[in-house]
Amino acid sequence: MTAPVITAWSAVSPFGLGRKTFADGVAAGASAVTRSEEWPVPRQRVAPVPGFVTAEVLGRKGTRSMDRVSALTAAAADELLGADSRHRDVAAGERAALVLGTTAGSSTSMMDITRDTHTRAMPFHIDTPRIPNAIMNSSAAQCAIRHNLKGPNTTVAGGRAAGLFALRYALRLLSFGHARSVLCGGVEELTHDRGWLEHQADHPERPTALGEGCSLLLLEPAAPPDGPVLAEVLGVTLGVFRDGERDAALSDCLSRALSRAGVEAADLWALSPAVGQGEVHIDGRSPLRLPGEEAWGDAGAAAAPFQIASVLAAAEQDPAAPGRVAAVLAADRDNVHGCALFRIAGQPARIAKQPK
Repeated sequence: MTAPVITAWSAVSPFGLGRKTFADGVAAGASAVTRSEEWPVPRQRVAPVPGFVTAEVLGRKGTRSMDRVSALTAAAADELLGADSRHRDVAAGERAALVLGTTAGSSTSMMDITRDTHTRAMPFHIDTPRIPNAIMNSSAAQCAIRHNLKGPNTTVAGGRAAGLFALRYALRLLSFGHARSVLCGGVEELTHDRGWLEHQADHPERPTALGEGCSLLLLEPAAPPDGPVLAEVLGVTLGVFRDGERDAALSDCLSRALSRAGVEAADLWALSPAVGQGEVHIDGRSPLRLPGEEAWGDAGAAAAPFQIASVLAAAEQDPAAPGRVAAVLAADRDNVHGCALFRIAGQPARIAKQPK
């Protein structure tokens, strides 16, 4: 393999903490979407990360002012970098980059700061340690500080398609030699503020089940001699579409992605469709359809990273996967979409139970 490769991944998802809980949930065909009596937004169901309390998961040191988006990102990075000493050596230090997809950072942090300027005695009487949380790139910055990532640090906004935007950006960093490794993924929080924003959105694709979480990939420019390879990244194709033409645009995007990568329809093993996308047929073939929002809710900027994680998790269990190609499609209601292609490695490493 000479193209950029994925050598590790992690997930903090509605299935629980860690890649194993995510892989088990996907393999079982389970749904983490529930209806909570404590959720204030009408008609919405939720898929929170169960039992996620920042101080309990990350410890109290340096986390007192950390918001939920930053905590989810840090937890995913903790799992990826803490599971293997090689991961820490490769994905930290000089020229170790981080590219994180988001919708708009933390809507709760932004709204809290704005609310305080209006409700406190003076506009500047706000909780100053929380000001950085209201900046869109705060999560990536805090994660880089926590894990000594001294290379490029980038936050890319794009809603449900943000994970593919981030992946495209990460591939450019690697191809131009600006980084020797990249942690790449996306994150979204589930809060009352986000729930009400989605509920008030005047859009036909307004979600009725909201999820949250973070998933990260460890990307390297080529197959390493001292570590496993899970998949080769064949490329990311992006585009825009007109209202009412989303599914047609996604099908065209998939066709263009396959053509650019020189992949035949017969090589397409599995497909993870965009939120709300119908059946997809390629030259009369129907590839394996992987779980999506029905399993973890509308996870916003974490949706595409969760889809990529589901591809890698499913490939671990399917003997038909090695050597074949998987496609991940994503589209946001702001009329942007994309398709990423991955060739599954010949012998992907098995998911092992992580030590406590």
